[in-house]
Amino acid sequence: MSGFSLEDLELIVASRVAADSGQSYTRQLLDKGVEHCAKKFGEEAFEVALAAVADDPKATAGEAADVLYHLMVLLRAASVPLAEVMAVLEGRTGQSGLAEKAARAKD
Repeated sequence: MSGFSLEDLELIVASRVAADSGQSYTRQLLDKGVEHCAKKFGEEAFEVALAAVADDPKATAGEAADVLYHLMVLLRAASVPLAEVMAVLEGRTGQSGLAEKAARAKD
């Protein structure tokens, strides 16, 4: 198993904020704003779904990597730290997914 984590990816994205847009795709995405970053994330999510339905594990892994990268960029554009997302996920682990979804539906 790789020692690479989402926290590592978040740090890489953060380091690219200071990069020149001519040298950094991440900087180019961020310069276009949160709406553009959200659109790119949605496109990548659709592509991973298509790869999974096509039963193509290699393509699914590649597209999933794109999804995670674009999610980190989107979170950065929206000023949402990964730690906040992870805290939400951690809070949801104390109950079943069905119970958690039912509780959210009442909110």
